[in-house]
Amino acid sequence: MNIIKAHNLACPIDGARFEFHEKQLVCENGHVFDVARQGYVNLLPVQHKRTKQPGDSKEMVAARAKFLNSGLYEPIATKLAEISLLQITDTQVTGKWETCLMDAGCGEGYYFDYVFNYLKVKKGNSKLSFIGLDISKAAIAEAAKRNKQITWIVGTNRQPPVDGESVDIIVCVFGFQSFEGFNKILKPGGRVILVEPGPDHLKELREIIYTEVKKSDPQDLSCVEEMGFSVADSQRLKFKTGDISNEKIHDLLLMTPHFYRATKEGREAAANLQKLDLTVDVVFRTLKKSNDALIIDTAYSTCL
Repeated sequence: MNIIKAHNLACPIDGARFEFHEKQLVCENGHVFDVARQGYVNLLPVQHKRTKQPGDSKEMVAARAKFLNSGLYEPIATKLAEISLLQITDTQVTGKWETCLMDAGCGEGYYFDYVFNYLKVKKGNSKLSFIGLDISKAAIAEAAKRNKQITWIVGTNRQPPVDGESVDIIVCVFGFQSFEGFNKILKPGGRVILVEPGPDHLKELREIIYTEVKKSDPQDLSCVEEMGFSVADSQRLKFKTGDISNEKIHDLLLMTPHFYRATKEGREAAANLQKLDLTVDVVFRTLKKSNDALIIDTAYSTCL
């Protein structure tokens, strides 16, 4: 498949399409955003921030990069890449030979880089562009080191700085989902691939850091279906990591919300572990946007 540069970025201030001018993005109304030395673009205006430094910290990003680079979660990345290829093949049947993929909440880029490298060697005439989006500047700076052919941008899923109805496939891996934002930028017939924890995900670690552990199913998508999305496919991946070291346990805990949700005693108990055999339980659901879906107002935001 042929890799092309993303050409559908939009100004986060007024929504106007950008043009590239050397090391800058410039919209028709004169708003200018510099391309950072590392190759990414910060398209998160101050008015879209809820905190001074939103998203994952440098420490969380470093921990996630170390853990994911170890390959322990590679089966997740492989399954995501396989599902992404199936969705691209499906769009080709309808004659769409240029496909834009976006990772909404890409973090430090491990999964999207894996998908990129998986797809680029597949045979086919399809032109592919890739946009990695995350609200954390630290995460995007790290992602930009992985792959220079992916367009990495700092931005928010609620107001993604991308042209309306210009994205074919959105992947969201353990991330914050804003279906209102997704709906605006996704083409009719486009897909959202959700990767979410299953009921037994990391149960051995959760049993150590929490006094009570409850199994929970993936989120209810009924309100999303009212927006015009339908669940086209659902798959579950479950495997054991084998014994992982104290260092990897620390990195795993730090890169997840469990680090902040756990009690002090729970974090100390995890820190004292020398090894742990973990269950990885992940659910992949592919949602398809109907061809006549409407942009729904913010009344739906409470269930998203």
